Amino acid sequence: MTLALAVAIIATGEPWLLALLVYEFTARVATGPTLSPMGSLATKVLASRIAEPRPVPGPPKRFAQGVGLVFSVTASVLYFVTGSMFVPSIVLSVLVVFAALEAFIGFCAGCFVFGYLMKWGLISESHCEACVVAPVADGTPSC
Repeated sequence: MTLALAVAIIATGEPWLLALLVYEFTARVATGPTLSPMGSLATKVLASRIAEPRPVPGPPKRFAQGVGLVFSVTASVLYFVTGSMFVPSIVLSVLVVFAALEAFIGFCAGCFVFGYLMKWGLISESHCEACVVAPVADGTPSC
């Protein structure tokens, strides 16, 4: 859904859609899918119809959503500074790439980075006990 919204913003150049994207990421960072219409729809309706639900620990997803929030806020600020959607579209294109990776091959780049931040001691293992339970073969947390 994030992928579709970001592509729609780039395709239409509509700044109100950019505001919706910022709201969505803000809601997900603050409350998970609870206050996010897209998050609620994705978790409660679409996920179970598309594939077998695969629960993942919350902290890595929240970190990834925080990164998405940074990208969407940056695009919004650039829109208000430049008055054009050209530069914000470049920032959103990066978001599109990472959203596509997650949507099509199940790779969450933010979760991947979160795992390495834990491995390097920059995020405490106590922050995500579920991530420490099942590390992959190279010792990287499985989140």
